[in-house]
Amino acid sequence: MRKRRYDDLFRDEDEVDPRSSLMNLFDVAMVFAVALMVAFAIQSRMTEFLTAEDATFVKNAGKPDMEIIIKKDNKVTRYKSEKAEGTGKGQRVGIAYRLESGEIIYVPEGEN
Repeated sequence: MRKRRYDDLFRDEDEVDPRSSLMNLFDVAMVFAVALMVAFAIQSRMTEFLTAEDATFVKNAGKPDMEIIIKKDNKVTRYKSEKAEGTGKGQRVGIAYRLESGEIIYVPEGEN
């Protein structure tokens, strides 16, 4: 009982709990982590994947390590190219043209 009175006499009303500052640091760290994730999404030009719309993203177009990422119905599918050239037998099915705007148009050939 005597110790309790001693603590009450010398306790400052404005005394701050050191654990409260740790909680504030945790909050700041969480905000920083979210900001880094958003910055990464914007920097990698993949903001389309953050919306509800369908999107297609081609990474390293025309190179051996090309990758196509498709988001459809909130499902993301990745297609990676194989580093080998296409082999085997086949037939020509059409022609693709690249316009000045960068758009590619595919024109199927008529059947023989």
